[in-house]
Amino acid sequence: MYTTEPLFLQPVFQERIWGGSKLKDEFDYDIPSSQTGEAWVVSAHPHGPSVIKNGPLAGKTLADAWKDHGNLFNKKADNDEAYPLLVKILDAADDLSVQVHPNDSFARDVEGVPYGKTECWYVLSAEEGAELVLGHQAQSKEQLANMIDHGEWDNLLRRVNVKAGDFVYVPSGTIHAIGKGIVILETQQSSDITYRVYDYDRKDASGQGRELHLERAKDVTTAPHADAEAVQTETIHGGLTEKRLVQEHYFTVYHWQLAGEAQRRLEQDYLQVSVIEGTAQLSIGANTFTIAKGSHFVIPAGVREYHLSGNAEMIVSHP
Repeated sequence: MYTTEPLFLQPVFQERIWGGSKLKDEFDYDIPSSQTGEAWVVSAHPHGPSVIKNGPLAGKTLADAWKDHGNLFNKKADNDEAYPLLVKILDAADDLSVQVHPNDSFARDVEGVPYGKTECWYVLSAEEGAELVLGHQAQSKEQLANMIDHGEWDNLLRRVNVKAGDFVYVPSGTIHAIGKGIVILETQQSSDITYRVYDYDRKDASGQGRELHLERAKDVTTAPHADAEAVQTETIHGGLTEKRLVQEHYFTVYHWQLAGEAQRRLEQDYLQVSVIEGTAQLSIGANTFTIAKGSHFVIPAGVREYHLSGNAEMIVSHP
């Protein structure tokens, strides 16, 4: 199949013990409850694949498109791997559990899934004083295990304040948690493996604590912690200011600020685009599409050039 239409995607919502209602308040999504924690907005993961809303593949999932129409992603014929990336918006009405994710080799060898989980966050909004857990203070694997075993959370966990517009890169093996009052857009490997380290002794509706995964967390956590560095660059293309937030093995992620018009060539295999503010027009050939806050789409490999006009802010990524 050959198409030059963007693939517009329907978000898949996930209810969470820590979720809230900001996905409705800030994006006008029709969420299932006031404990909606996640919108999987570009997803081919089996736990929540996005459905395509337009064009010849309307009603099919992104996973279907990847499997059956690989030319849309410039996918090689012998590539039988899963779609590589997953984009989410998370509403943390309460603190997320302190957790860590494995790398690819551990995920394949131990969990039998194709990808570990390296991720990154763009902070969409944050209440005054909001903070993340990012990393730990242990100087060795042995000290890490001892502090976990003795519940020395205040001494172990490293906390950082964040505000809207901040960007955080979180490689696999990094202990982390999104704090109460933060809404983020997350770009990650397409993986749903989480090893929960600490959950603030919370109980669910039936009075049960959530499962912890301490031994596997100890196995995969990098110690000592070192902040991951993301070298950022900025370029201007007409009315589009493109800031590259991170470029590494699994993904490249950009922040686009559009104020006017820009003509661009598609230089990647495909682009994942999430509009986080404003409204704009996307023109491909003779076709023009309105894109607005809350729109999520893939620009497929068949597109050679595209034109943007309007005032909008976007997070854009590709493998």
